[in-house]
Amino acid sequence: MQNYSDSNQTSQVSGDKPYVDIEINNKYIIREFFQDIDPIELMWHRDDEDRTLEILRETDWKFQFDNSLPIPFEGHIFIPRHEWHRVIKGTGNLLLKIHLD
Repeated sequence: MQNYSDSNQTSQVSGDKPYVDIEINNKYIIREFFQDIDPIELMWHRDDEDRTLEILRETDWKFQFDNSLPIPFEGHIFIPRHEWHRVIKGTGNLLLKIHLD
């Protein structure tokens, strides 16, 4: 499994990441995954801090924790630090707000 970690990230476009960070501050990240992404780029990974995902636009993309079935993006999803997870491509773009506190 590949481990992406984006703490202290400063650039908006991450060359080796499958997304674009639209806004970054010390409380949240607004992140967008585009509909034309190759699903192979959506790797299993874990983050260096707890996070809460908030969906900003209705979508049929899915979220999956390790050893769990995929779930729809609805409401808020809490991801504990170092928990393996991934995003599963749907149609259209995926727009998320990632709460860092």
